[in-house]
Amino acid sequence: MFLENTTKQPKGGGWIEVICGSMFSGKTEELIRRLNRAKIARQKVEIYKPAIDIRYDKDKVVSHDESSIKSTPVQAASQILLLANDVDVVGIDEAQFFDNELSKVCNLLANDGIRVIVAGLDMDYRGNPFGPIPTLMATAEYVTKVHAICIECGNLAQYSHRFVEDENLVLLGETDRYVPLCRKCFLEKGK
Repeated sequence: MFLENTTKQPKGGGWIEVICGSMFSGKTEELIRRLNRAKIARQKVEIYKPAIDIRYDKDKVVSHDESSIKSTPVQAASQILLLANDVDVVGIDEAQFFDNELSKVCNLLANDGIRVIVAGLDMDYRGNPFGPIPTLMATAEYVTKVHAICIECGNLAQYSHRFVEDENLVLLGETDRYVPLCRKCFLEKGK
């Protein structure tokens, strides 16, 4: 069980938290909740998202339930190191869209005493590990896997099934292109 620590850490006392799962599982909602609690604890918080994610808002991280928090869009993970100055907590949304430098960036921040909270898809639409998330999960102190509800059978869903034809790995979309499915239903749709 993850116990949320909201105390300011001494130098070298940082850590990484990963919130992962399928689309529609509440990853961003949980990220926003943790970041807001850090703000209540009077910690300095900075939030980053990939510049390509403009689905809801250009400068905010927005969950499906429409909660939001101001963020800074960045083109590459390395920019986060340049921007995260004098901060206690760094939040990163849609981490799967960042380059593979993200793991190094997060570890450097944590090594410098910063609490790093990362949210992202752990698998792509084909069910394969996605972007830097698997590496982050391996180096994180805390990993929270959240689940959606399978739209076919009502069981817990961990897959993001794309139902439109497009071979690109990254295809931004919502319920117009993706649905959450459990393993059994995901495998059946793949046949």
